[in-house]
Amino acid sequence: MQVDYIIVGLGLAGLAFTKELENNNKSFIVFEDNSQNSSIVAGGMYNPVILKRFTPVWNATEQLEIALPFYADLEKQFQKKYNYPIDIYRIFKSVEEQNNWFVASDKPLLSNYMVSSISNKKIEGVIANNGFGKLINTGRIDTKILLEDYRKYLEETSKIKYNSFDYSQLIINNISIEYNGISASKIVFCEGFGMLKNPFFKYLPMQEAKGELITIYAPKLHIDFLIKASVFVLPLGNNYYKVGATFNWKDTTKLPTEEGKNELVSKLESFISVPYTIVAHTAGIRPTVKDRRPLVGKHPKYQNLAILNGLGTRGVIIAPTTAKALYNHLENNFALDKEISITRFE
Repeated sequence: MQVDYIIVGLGLAGLAFTKELENNNKSFIVFEDNSQNSSIVAGGMYNPVILKRFTPVWNATEQLEIALPFYADLEKQFQKKYNYPIDIYRIFKSVEEQNNWFVASDKPLLSNYMVSSISNKKIEGVIANNGFGKLINTGRIDTKILLEDYRKYLEETSKIKYNSFDYSQLIINNISIEYNGISASKIVFCEGFGMLKNPFFKYLPMQEAKGELITIYAPKLHIDFLIKASVFVLPLGNNYYKVGATFNWKDTTKLPTEEGKNELVSKLESFISVPYTIVAHTAGIRPTVKDRRPLVGKHPKYQNLAILNGLGTRGVIIAPTTAKALYNHLENNFALDKEISITRFE
């Protein structure tokens, strides 16, 4: 079997890169072993504002200009809805935060998203004594359904194999690679935190950040926007809400924990006063990098091996842009932005 590319891993990074290959009429085969689930359990929000400090997310406006049409194309391809625009209400903890909001909302990079006025409207079951700041032009991508649909599509077109990738079976030549009877010009690793077992790229400084979320049923909480306080509350429809997320740098298992659930419950009940029932509890490992920039580029020795990883908590925004950048780097010899290139660690 001969293809242009082998892709290892099909989270958001792998999906975005395979779509770039399809758009450019390149053949590929994907290896996926379902060992990484951060893209599936993620909240899937796109929001260009860091709500802790009211500062812009790195390159978010430019990234959204690529990301939103990318998801629109997928909706058209599968005749399904994945993009759900939704406003965000940030609960203020103090008058000082209100003042900081006013200052930030006047800045050019943020004024398209942050409504400058303070909202003091009363919402049943929500404790917000200092009011809210409202964000617009934000939303959620249903990453779980999107990935399920895309994997089914690859199954139907015989472009995916559900096997763990055996690095020891990879034969690297000057202009091609061989793997278990498959010949390809290049291979791209999109493995999430699985990169830590990859002998070619494990030298890169990735950290595992475990995140836990709960889904609740709250029939008396009637909101059609996301609330952000110490955790977020994201409406899913029919009185169901996703609540998250924790950050745990020590526990590297993918199993939900009682400790994580208790943390979420404690933070949720600091600003939600209506009764609710927990109906689901999930966990995933985010692939994060110390400088909070993706890991993109070619192996320093083997130029037909490449990586697309480290998207962290903002994969929905970053994945389409970095996939396009990597494709142009591999096929057209375009230089990578120094902030995302793995050469910064060599």
